[in-house]
Amino acid sequence: MSATPPRDDELIRRRLRFRSWHRGTRESDLLIGGFADAALDGFDSAQLNTYALLLQEDDPDIWEWVVRGAEAPSSFAGLVEIMRAHVAARRSESP
Repeated sequence: MSATPPRDDELIRRRLRFRSWHRGTRESDLLIGGFADAALDGFDSAQLNTYALLLQEDDPDIWEWVVRGAEAPSSFAGLVEIMRAHVAARRSESP
């Protein structure tokens, strides 16, 4: 019976951050990558797992959920709320 190697959340964060900044469009990079830079360091393993699953979704869907307020799937609802709060805070910082 082999033991499972310990999980390296820091490596996972780096990979998720890279994936967040390389989405394919500048708008998605800024939305998702900016959020990743601000939030991933504070995420626990469960939140990192949920975020990894979110990154598998299409960018237009993520945009609709976060920016336009469309209803997100229940598995992402909490994460999308955190992302919406991040976007709102960024908007209030802008001149």
